[in-house]
Amino acid sequence: MNHLLPIQKRDLVLSSMVELLEKERASLKTTNQQDISNYSGEDLAMEKRLLVDDAKIDGMILSLQQLACQEDPIGVERFNFDHSNGMKIINKTAAFGTIMIIYESRPDVTVEAAGIAFKSGNKILLKGGKESLLSNLKIIDLWHQALKENNISTDWVEYLNYNRQETQTFLETPTQKVDLIVPRGGEKLIAFVKKHATCPVIISGRGNNFVYVNAHADLDQALAIIINGKTSNISVCNALDKVLIDTNLENWEEFAKKLITELQLKNITVLGDQGISKVANIRQIESDLIWHEEFLDYKIVIGTTNCDQEAIDKINKYCGGHSASIITRNVSTAQYFMENVDTAAVYQNASTRFTDGGQFGLGGELAISTDKLHQRGPIGLQHLVTNKWYIYGDGQIR
Repeated sequence: MNHLLPIQKRDLVLSSMVELLEKERASLKTTNQQDISNYSGEDLAMEKRLLVDDAKIDGMILSLQQLACQEDPIGVERFNFDHSNGMKIINKTAAFGTIMIIYESRPDVTVEAAGIAFKSGNKILLKGGKESLLSNLKIIDLWHQALKENNISTDWVEYLNYNRQETQTFLETPTQKVDLIVPRGGEKLIAFVKKHATCPVIISGRGNNFVYVNAHADLDQALAIIINGKTSNISVCNALDKVLIDTNLENWEEFAKKLITELQLKNITVLGDQGISKVANIRQIESDLIWHEEFLDYKIVIGTTNCDQEAIDKINKYCGGHSASIITRNVSTAQYFMENVDTAAVYQNASTRFTDGGQFGLGGELAISTDKLHQRGPIGLQHLVTNKWYIYGDGQIR
């Protein structure tokens, strides 16, 4: 086990990494172009996530700068109790030890996840997808340079260049102690990790987010929020897949037609339930099973609902536990919806696209958890900790 590094040393490594990313910007983009040209291009969302351009590198740098500015998440006092026998009992945050992250296609995760894990005192094992191998190895090389510059062992950031079988073997019989595994990706990857892992797993990945247009919605806001949620980036887990329209909304049919027209102008395939397809002459969904699906594609399903409770029940039945938004000017309706919808992030009059560590002020995230233990939603620096009890005595016995 690596000994906990002083916070000053951890921050120096992050600063070194910022400088190296800036210095190696051109060479990182060139390396990434090799990954892009090697990729078969079967999955549009994956290809989008694979690209490293100047904007992505700017994002990597910003996330490290934000991390370096944050306070040490380790050793924060959570509870303090003086026992009647004179013992002092304190609970403080502590590092997990070694965290493994398994992810697909996103080289920026190799910066962001490693940065969050390292700053929170953890060793990180990174297992990226084969499609982004060259980009990932280049970034790992930069991490190792940053560690060496500060006389710190390169063991803190390790890349596992494993195929599927090697990964399965490692999960079942790890060759080193692993305290926590975070799979980031599609449902197949998550199921694979859950099946084979021998330590705790935090699930991150599935979106399938909903917007509910309530009877008291501002329709201009609703239109803008839905278009943004669906079209600004189809390849992310906070993108929008489902819309429910309250039939108590005045002229809801006209709103539905306008929304469908706007979406189609953006090349989105729109499917509807029986009520919507009748009104707007679009293809009707073949089965309710589609309400479970996360699309990561230019595709959306729009349905009707007769009341707020019906909308809440439908979202709780089908969503991925990630994000849901209500469009309404009625504050009490919004509060009821937000308290009763079972997702990690709930919104009033805003796009689900904001569910993101950087947007929530966390300085990026290790993952967006749709689990309830031990942290829900974006897992930032302050959440990537466990805790430890410190008891100071003077010979007390029980």
